[in-house]
Amino acid sequence: MNITVIGTGYVGLTAGTCFAEMGNKVTCVDIDVDKIKNLQQGIIPIFEPGLEGLVTKNLHKTLFFSSNLKEFNAKTEIIFIAVGTPTKEDNDVELQYFYQAAKDIGQVITKETIIVNKSTVPIGTADKVKEIIQKELDARKIQVKFHVVSNPEFLKEGAAISDFMKPDRVVIGANSEIAFQKMEQLYSPFFRTHDRFIRMDIRSAEMTKYAANAMLATKISFINEIANICEKVGADANKVRIGIGSDSRIGYNFIYPGAGYGGSCFPKDVKALHRIAESHGYTAKLIASVEAVNDAQKLIIFDKIIHRFGADLSGKTFAMWGLSFKPGTDDVREAPSIYVIKALLEKGAKINVYDPKAIETAKQFYLKELKNITYFDAKYQVLDNADALILMTEWKEFRSPDFEEIKLKLNSPIIFDGRNQYNVFHLQEKGFEYYQIGK
Repeated sequence: MNITVIGTGYVGLTAGTCFAEMGNKVTCVDIDVDKIKNLQQGIIPIFEPGLEGLVTKNLHKTLFFSSNLKEFNAKTEIIFIAVGTPTKEDNDVELQYFYQAAKDIGQVITKETIIVNKSTVPIGTADKVKEIIQKELDARKIQVKFHVVSNPEFLKEGAAISDFMKPDRVVIGANSEIAFQKMEQLYSPFFRTHDRFIRMDIRSAEMTKYAANAMLATKISFINEIANICEKVGADANKVRIGIGSDSRIGYNFIYPGAGYGGSCFPKDVKALHRIAESHGYTAKLIASVEAVNDAQKLIIFDKIIHRFGADLSGKTFAMWGLSFKPGTDDVREAPSIYVIKALLEKGAKINVYDPKAIETAKQFYLKELKNITYFDAKYQVLDNADALILMTEWKEFRSPDFEEIKLKLNSPIIFDGRNQYNVFHLQEKGFEYYQIGK
């Protein structure tokens, strides 16, 4: 098939590349000229395992990049809108880029086309997209049949390629059999063994994305709430997790105590769902609580540091391992590490930081112009003359470190573990002060 993808962010680039890998001719379009020039040379703007190799493999064969939608391939059968939909200050979803893409589509299509909403958008957005496209067609005084489809993504950063190539489900919201059939044909190479194609109406598909992310966020906030209670009553959240996770109705996924969730999806989508409910006259109390618990959890490590060292951290230096909100990505959006760093700096501390992939992103956008932060290229370098080690991201290279080396380099053998990675190493017996979540 001939496919156009508008937007070369995380979702658009991953989707376009994977479709190209299956033999489709894919053109990815973005208004960022510099980004497109880099992509045309195989230079990708994000770190995602396996993505760069697939882009290089298919570049100029089945995968193409353009900064101008007006250079539209007239043979295009399906257009994906995968532009950013960030959160505004009032927690509403910013849709100006999404609607502009719809307007641009209405200005170029000439034959029957399927327009797919791939971005996460509020319920009812598809209706607005249809209206915008039709208005542009009317202005051109032409009649073109088109179908608007909702196809939410469920990709995990750090495992996006695997998730896309071997999906556990593909949700399609449409109101025409033609659209369902066309989308099923497009996705059929990805699930040859058994059917994972789920048909539904458009609004239900739009809602499915929000409901899925809100459910996962709820599990994370729940186990963190339990962990905080465990600390108060003298229980061990690590053991409680095993105890409840063994129940098949609950399972082990997303019930690891920690410093809270971050990233581009969970925080944004929970806020958006809360706002969507409010706009329809419903107070989503549980959703609001999920957000509130997570906001507090992001600073749980900071609170433990203050409890240990006092409110004035002047003259103290802390070594931090990990900036990204999770391992396997350079994404630091809403990462707990950023909140902890800023809180420590406000109390007068200095920070030494190491992350395998996320340092440049953090320096350029989220920690830009902040003083008293020193960035390092190796994990043990950050420890020199530091008063404690803070683990914020459970990258593989942090999971089984040389604790004797850590003890030797730190001023005092103190570890604050924001991901409970070291609770099995009996660090107290090794002479460490060890602080974790939920014990």
